[in-house]
Amino acid sequence: MSTDSADLELVALCKRYGAGTPAVDAINLQVRAGSYCCLLGPSGCGKTTTLRMIAGHEVATEGDILLGARNITDLDATQRGTAMMFQSYALFPHLTALDNVAFGLKMRGVDAATRRKRAAELLELVAMGAYAARKPSELSGGQQQRVALARALITNPKVLLLDEPLSALDPFLRVKMRAELKRWQKELGFSFVHVTHSQEEAMALADQVVVMNAGRIEQQGTPHEIFNAPRTEFVARFMGGHNVLPAGGAKVAVRSDRTLLSRAGGAGLAATVHNVEYQGTYVLVTLASAAGEIAAMLAEAAFDAAPWSPGEAATVSWQGAHAHALQS
Repeated sequence: MSTDSADLELVALCKRYGAGTPAVDAINLQVRAGSYCCLLGPSGCGKTTTLRMIAGHEVATEGDILLGARNITDLDATQRGTAMMFQSYALFPHLTALDNVAFGLKMRGVDAATRRKRAAELLELVAMGAYAARKPSELSGGQQQRVALARALITNPKVLLLDEPLSALDPFLRVKMRAELKRWQKELGFSFVHVTHSQEEAMALADQVVVMNAGRIEQQGTPHEIFNAPRTEFVARFMGGHNVLPAGGAKVAVRSDRTLLSRAGGAGLAATVHNVEYQGTYVLVTLASAAGEIAAMLAEAAFDAAPWSPGEAATVSWQGAHAHALQS
């Protein structure tokens, strides 16, 4: 199955509630047709408000939302060519899986035979054909999510909007459904815009990661670009896996797996081991220093050859090539 896709563009998009600080502050964003975009950031950063403005569930205070050649800023949600999959799934408890999926076409006046046939096809697509007659209470969380996805797809959207769709699932199922979402997006061929606060989720799924902070876009790029070249201290700390360290009057980001430890007295930053955690393939050593907390990921074999214990003095260093300068 595939549908026509279209570029999505946000132009100086703003959302204010009253006279306070904008929830979304004049952001500009292009999501190319057929891509998987994750809006990533902490609670309150504006990512869900942005998604709801794209969907038509929030009215934009200023700016424009363009989908292909159409300006959809002021259109009703049903006229935009978008579909939204909610965090809660929002399935009707009294309807079967089949009728939940078919509901969007029922509201558009499509006859019963046509809408049920289409709903059955979509349930098969998400591997839920055998559960068509079950009601939501008879389905697991992962099964409910599949039904919600099929329901969102039935109107043939150009962009599918997903509001933290994996947050209600247990960790094992979350990883499994992550792979399924990526596969479906590739098979369907249109854009997914996915809101999450999980760095791991965004990096696993997205072609384009958009890191938001206080209503603004802090950085956008591929997962590789964002992780390996964070632009600001906020991005480096939020993405995790980095230390923010002083270097010649500026600050640099150094990945935790490229942060070097040596016994006290060597050249580098003085620190004290605070905690040691065995993580299987590596050992995570956290240290206290004048620059703040520092984390070092040591290969298991390297740690076993020269173990560290809480309270030990250490020197932290890094190779210049592994330090990425941050904007002030």
